Amino acid sequence: MMRMSTYNGTRSYATTALLAMASSLLLVACASTGPSRPAVVEVQDDTGFTIIEEVQVSGDVRADFDNAMLLLQQERYDEGIVLLQDVVERAPDVTAAHINLGIAYSRIDDLQPAEASIKRALGLNPRHPVAHNELGMIYRKDGRFEEARASYQEALEIHPRFHFARLNLAILCDMYLADADCALEHYQLYSEAVPGDEEAAMWISDVRARASR
Repeated sequence: MMRMSTYNGTRSYATTALLAMASSLLLVACASTGPSRPAVVEVQDDTGFTIIEEVQVSGDVRADFDNAMLLLQQERYDEGIVLLQDVVERAPDVTAAHINLGIAYSRIDDLQPAEASIKRALGLNPRHPVAHNELGMIYRKDGRFEEARASYQEALEIHPRFHFARLNLAILCDMYLADADCALEHYQLYSEAVPGDEEAAMWISDVRARASR
């Protein structure tokens, strides 16, 4: 049995960057091929999450997955996509592979296969907060702002402390939906969850200043 973890560590954000977490999915054990189990969110601290999913894969699949992750971390997305495509063909029940494939496609703005990959992950695990968050980013890039809002909200309903989705929702409301109340609410909640992010106070002040005009 293999435990797959999605680690989301601390990361600074700029309102112009419109970034969410870069998921780093690690395969930490291996066995024969077989079905996956639903992901379980484990909170490491106030600014980090590990999402554990137990799956069964061969050693070769694990090695290729790890190599694909290295390529994505090096921003060699085209090479990572090729390797992840092979992984999902051999291990179609590994949710992490579909999510990372979707992330890689999204990073090169190839949104149709990005959306398809994330939806395959959600077909395997409809309550995966990372997948809902990533789908929200894809929708935002595609100009489907209300669908993006719904995806971020779904991630937060599943795991309210998932502050990456909280920040993405705040930015969406602020910069794309002109919904000051929504932006202020979620910037404040994000600031409470990540008190070390000094930019959050500036975002809150900016929204309040614009709302008072």
